[in-house]
Amino acid sequence: MKNQRTEDLIKLLHEEVIPAEGCTEPVALAYCAAKTREILGATPDRIDVHTSGNMIKNVKSVIVPNSGGMIGIEASVAMGVIAGDASRELMVISGVKKEDLPAVKAYVDRNCINVYNSKLKLKLYIRIEAFSGESKVVVEFKHTHTNITLIEKNGEIIFQANETDNKKNLVDERIVEYSIKEIYDIANELDASKVKELFDKLVYNNTKISQEGLTNHYGIETGRNINLGIKSGFYGDDMRNRSASAAAGGSDARMGGSAMAVMTAAGSGNIGLTLSLPLIEFAKSKNCSEEELYRALFAAIITTVYIKATIGRLSALCGPTCASAGIAVGLSLMLKLDEPTMEKAITNALAGIIGIMCDGANSSCSIKIANSVYAAYDAVNAAMHNNTVTKLDGIVGNNVEETIRNVSILATGKGMRETDEAILGVMTGRLAEIL
Repeated sequence: MKNQRTEDLIKLLHEEVIPAEGCTEPVALAYCAAKTREILGATPDRIDVHTSGNMIKNVKSVIVPNSGGMIGIEASVAMGVIAGDASRELMVISGVKKEDLPAVKAYVDRNCINVYNSKLKLKLYIRIEAFSGESKVVVEFKHTHTNITLIEKNGEIIFQANETDNKKNLVDERIVEYSIKEIYDIANELDASKVKELFDKLVYNNTKISQEGLTNHYGIETGRNINLGIKSGFYGDDMRNRSASAAAGGSDARMGGSAMAVMTAAGSGNIGLTLSLPLIEFAKSKNCSEEELYRALFAAIITTVYIKATIGRLSALCGPTCASAGIAVGLSLMLKLDEPTMEKAITNALAGIIGIMCDGANSSCSIKIANSVYAAYDAVNAAMHNNTVTKLDGIVGNNVEETIRNVSILATGKGMRETDEAILGVMTGRLAEIL
């Protein structure tokens, strides 16, 4: 039975850790648009995009890779329609060349892309309706960035997912059958050879984009700034600061429009970077073996997917704050900490950093990521000294599972839904409509 549970988690891991070029929300829109054009068989005369507020929030400010610096939903959709390859999913616009950009920009300038807030309760939702002459195609995504739930052409349904079965098959629905204890136990005994090919790719890609961000000028340059602080003596040259720098540098490049692929986790490239790069840095600093690192990556990613499953792929809370707890688990595993200490580390991480709001994908993500890395190290250090936030404090419950449930209540409750709407209102200049 345990072997099957392990195999199921490995299968889940392969669904979660996938390559994506650029921020996942604009790329998901590009993928949906490219799929729509593929079904339509022509460049649309008009496109209506119906998408969730969280998608709008996460696409508004981030640079679309290979676009020559363009931002926004219209640019994302035009990139997918004019030059995307739907067969490549979240790498849909990786093959776009400079010579494609005039046509992309001309399509944006036609003002034929109309964007609407779907107003549905779904946090992650895309529905693109494309028109060419008398033809109309509809493609719909729900719940995750690649989950096609409807394809329709001229009123004929080509594909439609059964909502109940579709949801049951999603990672978020399957991971909740586990517990933090079981995940940690499985990770400690994992045959690392079963994840080696995937994690070799993760280490290569995420390290590469981190170096890109640390070497060149992207966004607010959080990773480079931490490095400069180390060199000047403002910060100490230690693995905590190097870990924060590495993770932030990757996000700087990704949010700044780098076309390099990132290996995702929990539906997010930023979460993938936040989880992996600090553990890679720690492993280098402590001369950990590849097996130890890969077990730690497994534990960190699966734990974060587990926590995010209770919150949703997109929410009012910043995703890397959940990744802070995942890093804490990965560090605990490499430090060979027992289960109670590891659970204290998760509790400390969630209690200390949860509540940071997500104001969309933008250059400030790298600052939030650096803070999440720092919080993870501090959480583990406190736990190792037998210090933990208790059930008498804030949102912390009687045990780690209850604390995670409390975070879920906080993230998905009415108050946070209203906060999410207010954030979107501030970002779009339409706050008065919400208030």
